[in-house]
Amino acid sequence: MALDRFFRRRRPQQQSGADLPDLWTKCPECKEGLYNRELEQNAFVCPRCGHHLRLDAQKRVDVLLDEGSFEQLSGRVHPADALNFVDTEAYTARLERAQRKAGRPDAILTGTGTIDGVVVTLAVMDFAFSGGSMGSVVGEEIARAAEHAAAHDLPLIIVTASGGARMQESALSLMQMAKTTVALERLTEKGLPYISVLTDPTTGGVTASFATVADVIVAEPGALIGFAGPRVIQQTIRQHLPEGFQRAEFLLTHGMVDDVVDRREHRGYLARLLGVLLRRPQLALPETATATAEAGA
Repeated sequence: MALDRFFRRRRPQQQSGADLPDLWTKCPECKEGLYNRELEQNAFVCPRCGHHLRLDAQKRVDVLLDEGSFEQLSGRVHPADALNFVDTEAYTARLERAQRKAGRPDAILTGTGTIDGVVVTLAVMDFAFSGGSMGSVVGEEIARAAEHAAAHDLPLIIVTASGGARMQESALSLMQMAKTTVALERLTEKGLPYISVLTDPTTGGVTASFATVADVIVAEPGALIGFAGPRVIQQTIRQHLPEGFQRAEFLLTHGMVDDVVDRREHRGYLARLLGVLLRRPQLALPETATATAEAGA
């Protein structure tokens, strides 16, 4: 009997979801299963259909900046619940959950680094943190990034990904629209370039403030960019919207953005653009961006 139990084949135990290796990601556009290592090497752009997957702030930094060059500036300012806001749950509870998930105080990461050797100040919004909503901390960190760039004679690049102003902070959130726009004036006064990179999605008060007042506005392919959503607009005006409305390519055609650039080309593209704006010899830019940069200079 003992020998029978010894030689009996054991059924393999099924692993729980937490134990399974995270090897694959499904493309939200073409539904193709993508090997994560291949996806990372391709800057998180689907190699099958070209769809640009959303990135968290740290991955965006890794894609844009030279390896090992990033020095963080943000992280010392923490959000507060000044209004004691409660909807289906307390705002403080939402913040704590988002902070644990993202590993940072709020929906923004700022710092300095280099792009092909060019030193820049960089601010990246994190859509994974409460939809990248702009509250008091996001506005403060962007203002500080602009002030840091002006104080150190550096160009500023802001990468946006946001659903707009954070409703839990009410008017305090809306005040950040004016605050960030005024802070960016310091760069204009010193003749320093500010480049805005719009990613999916960039909407609401972010679009209506610092995201669209840059010297050069670049968008990722297919990015949703606007103030109100297309469904709200359609219900308001009671008209059918044109195909591709509020997508990056539509906005390029109608003059709201200066160029639409594949994420895999961002680092080289921005380096060449900075070369034009800073009057440094660089490789040639595409015609549309060169004309915009020279006009701004």
